[in-house]
Amino acid sequence: MIEIKRLFDFPYYQLENHPLEKALGTKYNGTWETLSTQQYVDKANTISRGLLRLGVKPNDKIALISSSNRTEWNIMDIGILQLGAQDVPIYPTISEEDYEYVLNHSEAIYCFVSDLEVLEKVNAIKERTKLKEVYCFDEIEGCKNWKEVLALGEDKSNQDEVEKLKKAVQPDDLATLIYTSGTTGRPKGVMLSHNNIVSNVLGSASRVPFEFGTYTALSFLPICHIFERMILYLYQYYSVSIYFAESIEKISDNLKEVKPHVITAVPRLLEKVYDKIIAKGSALGGIKQKLFYWAVELGLEFEPYGANGWWYETRLNIARKIIFSKWKEGLGGNIELIVSGSAALQPRLARVFAAAEIPVMEGYGLTETSPVIAVNDQRNHGFKIGSVGKVIDKVQVKIAEDGEILTKGPNLMLGYYKEPDKTNEAIDEDGWFHTGDIGEVDSEDFLRITDRKKEMFKTSGGKYVAPQLIENIMKQSRFIEQIMVIGEGEKMPAAFIQPNFEFVEEWAKRKNIDIGTTKEEMIKNPEVITRIQDEVDFYNQKFGHWEKVKKFELTPEVWSIEGEHLTPTMKLKRRNIKELYKNLYNTIYEH
Repeated sequence: MIEIKRLFDFPYYQLENHPLEKALGTKYNGTWETLSTQQYVDKANTISRGLLRLGVKPNDKIALISSSNRTEWNIMDIGILQLGAQDVPIYPTISEEDYEYVLNHSEAIYCFVSDLEVLEKVNAIKERTKLKEVYCFDEIEGCKNWKEVLALGEDKSNQDEVEKLKKAVQPDDLATLIYTSGTTGRPKGVMLSHNNIVSNVLGSASRVPFEFGTYTALSFLPICHIFERMILYLYQYYSVSIYFAESIEKISDNLKEVKPHVITAVPRLLEKVYDKIIAKGSALGGIKQKLFYWAVELGLEFEPYGANGWWYETRLNIARKIIFSKWKEGLGGNIELIVSGSAALQPRLARVFAAAEIPVMEGYGLTETSPVIAVNDQRNHGFKIGSVGKVIDKVQVKIAEDGEILTKGPNLMLGYYKEPDKTNEAIDEDGWFHTGDIGEVDSEDFLRITDRKKEMFKTSGGKYVAPQLIENIMKQSRFIEQIMVIGEGEKMPAAFIQPNFEFVEEWAKRKNIDIGTTKEEMIKNPEVITRIQDEVDFYNQKFGHWEKVKKFELTPEVWSIEGEHLTPTMKLKRRNIKELYKNLYNTIYEH
């Protein structure tokens, strides 16, 4: 019996217990191509043999950079780890300068990239790194293809050496270096061991209602992020067939083709799905539109476990039959579970999706904790809206005097690569990791996150303001795409707002208002400003007078990763945004 102690044990465990005909699936030239569990394991061994022939040794670092999730990434991952080498997954969207920093800091000797765009970025800085060679998954002229490494590994005569190296890998050995997309400063290389991630997968496994070998998943969140990567190991443990979406743009087609039972998502994506559904509902006429909004209103009152009583449940069943069933169809028809992480989920979304029988289970964690600390579970009353669930087995959490969440457990990183000072700053002498998040544990052991410690600020009146809390509530407005609350040391909170331009145009068309054609014209239009002011006033009612957003300025840019407004996990780069809109800041505070 295979006992899972190292990351590469997952596919072998699957092979022994519930081998799949379709373990991994990727679309090439319009056709889904799948690999069985046996082919997955065979190809991983072929890669290991090929890498050995390239001179790869234990503890060598190999970078993986892919614009989309795909079968090749997973084969490379297992192939590298079996040798006792480490992989360094890198976000495809970071700057060339950051590529150079990460490749040099990690001392990566080989790099595998997905496509031309990534290749060009790597080639631009390759001369200044220790890279011996770059291989591509796509066929690209002038670039070596990863199939050349497979070809090198065809000859099985060195498989004994692979087996010997596999045996030598210990659970506490370093498996991967994940560079966090810090909102400030240089990325830090988080060192995660095999046991860090394995313990997290097995600790989270009891929280998901999967049956071995019967489920299908669609994967699209970046695999270079520990959240999606850990989930992929979890799928492999449960013998879930994994299909990789082509791109964010093609998700809706891929959902209909794959008909998954489970997906992972970030709140931003769920907000967009919800907005699209509402837009479709608004376009209906007469009785259909009335029924649609009746169902949505009902959904927004949802409480788990029938807490609203029989009359509510009776109406909900009707709403599910006539309205919500169509929402499910839009996600392929089979969806049973969405796991959400990386940022706070608005309670209204948790309610309305659960009402529609598309339960979103919110969890919480960090790269440094491999990542899961706590997660909701629909079964056994383990689901509470507005919480991130209960802490998983073997992980401990305590709340410090200032409200910060501290944690320790087998999932806690080995430290930051080559940065002992930063490691000691993050982990105290008693072994507690300081998460930087503020939270509380309620009487039923559910964990709630209230803010980022670093992001809270004091106004000049000495009052504390928790910006994330305000931003999440304001973003419920369909007029507001992104918002950043400012005001540290100032007399009152204010905000930069990036409007939802698509929705603003639609609204103007409905109202027959001429708001111009460019984003610059739209944000200066008095009627647009007044309308967004109404939204801000409406949501301000939920806050104490010292927290209310007193002024705002609209920004013409769409906030993006490329524009340096957002990290690759869609968190606000606050320092950058403040710098980018210095003039607007001075206008607000009359500096």
